Amino acid sequence: MTTIFLNKDAAYINRVFPDDVRRQICDLADGRYETVLLDELLNDPGQFAEVKYLFSTWGMPTLTEEQIRTCLPKLECVFYAAGSVQYFARPFLDLGIKVFSAWMANAVPVAEYTVAQILLANKGYYATSRMMSGGEAAPAKVLGRNYPGNYGTPVGILGIGAIGELVCEMLKPFNLKVLAYSRSLTEERAAALGAEKADIDTIFRTCQVVSNHIADNEKTKGIFGREQFASMLPNATFLNTGRGAQVQEDALAEVLAQRPDLTAVLDVTFPEPPLPESPFYKLDNCVLTPHIAGSSGNEVHRMAQYMLEEFASHLKSEPCKYEVTIPMLERMA
Repeated sequence: MTTIFLNKDAAYINRVFPDDVRRQICDLADGRYETVLLDELLNDPGQFAEVKYLFSTWGMPTLTEEQIRTCLPKLECVFYAAGSVQYFARPFLDLGIKVFSAWMANAVPVAEYTVAQILLANKGYYATSRMMSGGEAAPAKVLGRNYPGNYGTPVGILGIGAIGELVCEMLKPFNLKVLAYSRSLTEERAAALGAEKADIDTIFRTCQVVSNHIADNEKTKGIFGREQFASMLPNATFLNTGRGAQVQEDALAEVLAQRPDLTAVLDVTFPEPPLPESPFYKLDNCVLTPHIAGSSGNEVHRMAQYMLEEFASHLKSEPCKYEVTIPMLERMA
């Protein structure tokens, strides 16, 4: 047996990898595959001595280099049908084992969600819908006139990785003024994405919607604070589908309380969900969603399909699209 599906819980494998994709993976390998739980791997490593290819998704266990050497001595590749590999990839990469991730497949629904939220926010959807639902039709109509809509409106995209780039591309048909920030972003690359390069403070100060997609690492924890949120335009919206730890949440909550004209749409928080005593639950201008921007429902099958295609390319010695390298870990979410 050269191929296994490894996970802490077989339900994740069953959810992400539909039967037809698993059959195709099996056909590409040696005609056999098996779903293996972590305890099985660690308790009887001898039976996996010939495994070359490992497939997984959310619930992928973390393994040490010693465990990998002992349990999977011939492993060549890990195909991860999900997004971020930060928590498990480095020991494999340090051993020279290739890691592939469906980060681009997971970027698609996040970008779709983001674009939808941006278009709604520019129309004043969140504030006016609260008023309408409370029976305040006339004030809601008046308030709606304070929002600029979606023509020439400045929108800020923080972080130009896979998701940020895709958001910029998807926004092109909407005639918005897109400002973009990334440490490595060049003027030329920004222009190709239909955006203008800008710094973080400028984006917060001048954009009607600010959307966060910055990579999650120690350097980016708590980078958004009171000064940025307090500087936002009247009736502006902060959208976070990145990571909650990048936001100084106490500062955000205080600014939202002081400025009811602002809206925060938070698909991620730190921790997730917010603690029971979090002020976010009491703020009418804070919209919380349960980390739904990423792949869900049938969308998760896209990630499995990407890894199937990557596996086929690898076996044919053709160029692969989604291999993760150690330098990439420094800038990926």
